Amino acid sequence: MDLVPVLEEPLKKALGAATAKVMAEHLGLHTVGDLLHHYPRRYEERGQLTHLADLPMDEHVTVVAQVADARLHTFASAKAPRGKGQRLEVTITDGSGRVQLVFFGNGVHKPHKDLLPGTRAMFSGKVSVFNRRLQLAHPAYELLRGEDDEAAESVDSWAGALIPIYPATAKLESWKIAKSVQTVLPSAQQAVDPLPHPLRDGRGLVSLPEALLKIHRPGTKADIHDARARLKWDEAFVLQVALARRRHADTQLPAVAREPLPDGLLTAFDARLPFTLTEGQQKVSREIFDGLATEHPMHRLLQGEVGSGKTMVALRAMLAVVDAGGQAAMLAPTEVLAQQHHRSVTEMMGELAQGGMLGGAEHATKVVLLTGSMGAAARRQALLDLVTGEAGIVIGTHALIEDKVQFHDLGLVVVDEQHRFGVEQRDALRGKGKQPPHLLVMTATPIPRTVAMTVFGDLETSVLDQLPAGRSPIASHVVPAADKPHFLARAWERVREEVENGHQAYVVCPRIGDEEDDPKKGARKKSPEDEAEKRPPLAVLDVADQLAKGPLQGLRVEVLHGRMHPDDKDAVMRRFAAGETHVLVATTVIEVGVNVPNATAMVIMDADRFGVSQLHQLRGRVGRGSAAGLCLLVSEMPEASPARQRLNAVASTLDGFELSRIDLEQRREGDVLGQAQSGVRSSLRMLAVIEDEEIIAEARDEATAVVAADPDLTDLPGLRVALDALLDEEREQYLDKG
Repeated sequence: MDLVPVLEEPLKKALGAATAKVMAEHLGLHTVGDLLHHYPRRYEERGQLTHLADLPMDEHVTVVAQVADARLHTFASAKAPRGKGQRLEVTITDGSGRVQLVFFGNGVHKPHKDLLPGTRAMFSGKVSVFNRRLQLAHPAYELLRGEDDEAAESVDSWAGALIPIYPATAKLESWKIAKSVQTVLPSAQQAVDPLPHPLRDGRGLVSLPEALLKIHRPGTKADIHDARARLKWDEAFVLQVALARRRHADTQLPAVAREPLPDGLLTAFDARLPFTLTEGQQKVSREIFDGLATEHPMHRLLQGEVGSGKTMVALRAMLAVVDAGGQAAMLAPTEVLAQQHHRSVTEMMGELAQGGMLGGAEHATKVVLLTGSMGAAARRQALLDLVTGEAGIVIGTHALIEDKVQFHDLGLVVVDEQHRFGVEQRDALRGKGKQPPHLLVMTATPIPRTVAMTVFGDLETSVLDQLPAGRSPIASHVVPAADKPHFLARAWERVREEVENGHQAYVVCPRIGDEEDDPKKGARKKSPEDEAEKRPPLAVLDVADQLAKGPLQGLRVEVLHGRMHPDDKDAVMRRFAAGETHVLVATTVIEVGVNVPNATAMVIMDADRFGVSQLHQLRGRVGRGSAAGLCLLVSEMPEASPARQRLNAVASTLDGFELSRIDLEQRREGDVLGQAQSGVRSSLRMLAVIEDEEIIAEARDEATAVVAADPDLTDLPGLRVALDALLDEEREQYLDKG
């Protein structure tokens, strides 16, 4: 099939080597098709001025504005001692504010001639502050009306009434991108449409060539609306077709059906439970058991609120597989978490976890732990138990993936916290089964439905949104340490009160604080007003020392962080779990899975340095028993700052799904799709996952129907071309590995 050679044409051929090189290096654009899909960020209306008052600091911006004033100053300098140094200051304005442009030295002559009061132009440069005023130093500019009629005319020719403003770089201004787009725009006529005709006609969508023309050269706002509606559908539909094909291919693979014995290990385990499973746990368990009973691999995402009992559901699934003669492996992201899971699973199972040992129950199996730091003898024994089938359940870190690890009959892989594992790691473990094992992915960060459909679209989804009986509510409060220092003093009093009442507390800090821990690493950009961000983040070792000598003197305070020796970490967690330690000062190693029901209070220092989902995760470590939980979010950020608004949002709701929406709206999809999941750039340029919920849901239904009718897309060559473009080799592998 003809692969649309015009759109595949290298930009070098269409635009020349110099421009193509900048586009490739700075914008990742290589072909004519890439450039046509580099859409304008927004549009300026001729005659309407932009909001200069809202310019972001330290960012590269393009604005359309009018020259209010231009002054040439002459001054003496080292290079021009006789007062011949020149500086041109131009003030540009819109309805909302003013910005100063500054030009120096030989660079003043052309702008001094061009930028007369009343002239309108596009200006592009980096926003900075000088003498408490916003300025652009040596901005590039393009006249829109005035002296340079030729430039004004050229802009008119491609812009019409609406001027597209493109995502640009310092090396390539928006109007230069616009002129390049103008050069290749005729090629859009040859774009092959990926949407099936019935779908396009049924939804009243314009053709792809028309959409590309309207997005780059809109005559009216209605043109922009039509183009966006169409291009959003392209992104949603092509991605959902890729995922639907993945799901369809999975149904063609063979797997061993795993059904629990009527009176086996699972029945014995359920009989031991001192509580009744919630309705949600029962419903989700049924969905998982139905998946395990099929002869093709189950691929299921289990997501739920912090503390909703996901581990219990996963354990029952593992026991069902062991009942059916298979083995189950649970992959945890950290050693602390692997040890924690191993401890809680063996405690929950009791004598059922003592297979082959004295005192083991009739249906018992062995539960082994496998981590990178285990001693040689223990490791050898664990490997032997796996290859002989003696161990029905193994819990471990990425050490499970090594070549030496072999299973007797791997039937189920449970991955805890999907986003912490690379695709290759999950794939390597799945490859250890004689036939593809069933896969259960657990995530403790609730994901909005649309993200689940877009990122985990090849997995069936089960949601646990009910908290088990006996779980207590958690009260959350923001502690403004800079505005009200006495609030922080009161926070430490509250920790003392919890300990006096027989409970325990966590204190969480963003940093460890030893010599390897460089506070400059990962430091975020500071705006001049960010006083709180001028110091390095608070560190575990410093804070623990200050608390033990100060407000928490007399209490048993210990530290826990990722650079401790695994045996030391385990010993600290055991002492804390046993109630011997009153206060645990830790990094985010306690974020997931750590379960100490007696811990009722948590103080998170520099809470503004953590993400919304991370704060929600951390908070879930308290209130796990019958006593109410308390979470105090300490921050020095000013009240009106976005960071404080984020903390207020966390304090105001315990609904993780709501918080994940807030988090996504603030971070945008690039973090969730693309880099975070597949290791490649997000393919979504037009689609906003949260806003376009309806389109994504409808696209999924349409895609599922299309793939069911024609799995190889034989009758849809345009869709195959679009899939090839989306699924470059790297992304194809990502989807193939699930």
